[in-house]
Amino acid sequence: MRSTLRLLASVKPGRYLEAGNPTGLTGLFTHPSPRSTLLYLYGSTLDKLKAFPEHSVYRQSTEALTKHRMNIIGSIKPQGYDEWAKRASELVQNNPEAFQPGGKHSYARAGGQSFVVMNEKEDEDQEWETSDGTRSREERAKEIRLLKQKRPDSGDNIKWEPEPPLEASQIGEAETQIGGGLIEEVIQVAEGELTLVDTMAQSKVWEDLEEKPQAGQWDYFARDQHTPGTQEPSNK
Repeated sequence: MRSTLRLLASVKPGRYLEAGNPTGLTGLFTHPSPRSTLLYLYGSTLDKLKAFPEHSVYRQSTEALTKHRMNIIGSIKPQGYDEWAKRASELVQNNPEAFQPGGKHSYARAGGQSFVVMNEKEDEDQEWETSDGTRSREERAKEIRLLKQKRPDSGDNIKWEPEPPLEASQIGEAETQIGGGLIEEVIQVAEGELTLVDTMAQSKVWEDLEEKPQAGQWDYFARDQHTPGTQEPSNK
């Protein structure tokens, strides 16, 4: 159903899905790099789950689902991926100062893998708050020039080559194996789970309840307790 919606929404269906095109779901557009985004989200989720004790039911269930989906996405590689990965690794190794936090590109680790995170907003477009109030555009521009003078290797001169895109058929294969709708919907779920991990950790969901439930309190909701079995067909 979801794949059909994408096909109906595509004006010019081809080998690759064009980023920003409608997916067929209102307000949801084709993601430019679903593979690397999901691997980063899943890796970050698994890293955060390590703070939970191993007996935590939430950790066990979330780890199982996250690893399952991560394996599916990781097993599907775009054409030319190995060559691109080699070039990208060499670029980071040869220009480590250009991939520091706060720059145009930043190096990050998640789930035992390496990523380069792109800052979507340029410095000139960001709202800067100070003790004197909001800076004017001229003041911000002056301060940006000073910062760049202090950090000449901020990454502005580095031309980052994005990961090769997956073909439409590869995305369809991943969507079928995951069974969670369009790949963009899967990304939304992964983003939500990454945020939820922080909330669950803050709440310490693995700890016992302060007030113990009464004996038999949840028996009513146990499976197959109030639903009769399949009725035998009558013999006529």
